[in-house]
Amino acid sequence: MGKSVQKISEHVSLIASKNTWIEGLAIQQLIKTSELNGMQRVAGMPDLHPGRGYPIGAAFFTTNKIYPALVGNDIGCGMSLWQTSAKVSKVNLDKLAKKFEHVELPLDDSWLAIIQSRKTAKNITVNGHDRTLGTIGGGNHFAEFQAIDEIYNQAALDELGLNKKHLQLLVHSGSRGLGQSILVDHIAKYNHDGLCESDLGFNDYMNKHDEAVRFAELNRELIAMRFLEAIRANGECSLDINHNLVSPKNIDGCDGWLHRKGATPSDKGYVVIPGSRGDYSYLVKPILAELNDDNSAMLENINTNLFSLAHGAGRKWQRGECHGRLGHKYKREDLYRTALGSRVVCGNKELLYDEAPQAYKKCETVISDMVDAGLIEVVAKLRPILTFKTNGDCSS
Repeated sequence: MGKSVQKISEHVSLIASKNTWIEGLAIQQLIKTSELNGMQRVAGMPDLHPGRGYPIGAAFFTTNKIYPALVGNDIGCGMSLWQTSAKVSKVNLDKLAKKFEHVELPLDDSWLAIIQSRKTAKNITVNGHDRTLGTIGGGNHFAEFQAIDEIYNQAALDELGLNKKHLQLLVHSGSRGLGQSILVDHIAKYNHDGLCESDLGFNDYMNKHDEAVRFAELNRELIAMRFLEAIRANGECSLDINHNLVSPKNIDGCDGWLHRKGATPSDKGYVVIPGSRGDYSYLVKPILAELNDDNSAMLENINTNLFSLAHGAGRKWQRGECHGRLGHKYKREDLYRTALGSRVVCGNKELLYDEAPQAYKKCETVISDMVDAGLIEVVAKLRPILTFKTNGDCSS
């Protein structure tokens, strides 16, 4: 492994250089989580930041037990990248921004047949949450039109079928109110104690969890479809990766459960690591260590990053304090345009400040740490064109 790897303790590692700023509370939460019953290894990513009791931007490997609270309320949250038929050279930002004034409203009745067909295809039987399908939600969720700005591996782009002349669409969202209801129900019954494999509630949670993951994938698909419809374009999904979930995994010859809370899988192929709305995003190819005679290279890789990567730039400032930090420097109108020349569509004043580029680390730093650690190869750099955040109520 490279220089951007820190061993916090025997069971805790951090993928970050000494120069990468990470809040002390996040490290404390990482160490505290490693002390949970059944916890074998914990890995923090370079976008690590504090969460509500548990750090965000980390992976956790347990045996004989799962901790739904580590996955959190947004089960199945992830990123999907779609290539559109629209040409970058034809983009008119003023006209593009006007097309999304009502795109966060629930899908109307004309979508009912599509929703039911796709739910059936994905084996989603849960009802009561269909109104949230096709909506982004609040927090750091977004849909963003992007241009391929720089190419570092043309063969990889060709493999994915991506063309620099075409506008790309990156969607970041999850299971909305469904994931929230699953976690609330679990915490009410079990608090934060987790579930042993032998517990009666174990299979019930996992079944609901897996359905929420599929629901989140469908949500991103429908978000992409309505954005494509809004610009009268076609599109094709190039990748879709979840970064909030728990799944069975064998690590170092041991069967267990890998929890990812804001950690992108490195064993699912190409992934996009997004920056803030005023920063570049990066399409990367994970590097998995090859087996050698004593398997040491693979074991070092696995035990350090737990088959996981950063899921974004990572916050510098807590939500709720950003308006106070930025309000005297920037008027609301200033935040609808970025230093890269892109536009922002957001009707929620507090969210506009909470998700300002200044509230996040530079994505280049996060990418550099993972490159130095030997975990990724950068394929392309993506420049934001127009970022859509929620246009009003962020509730589920």
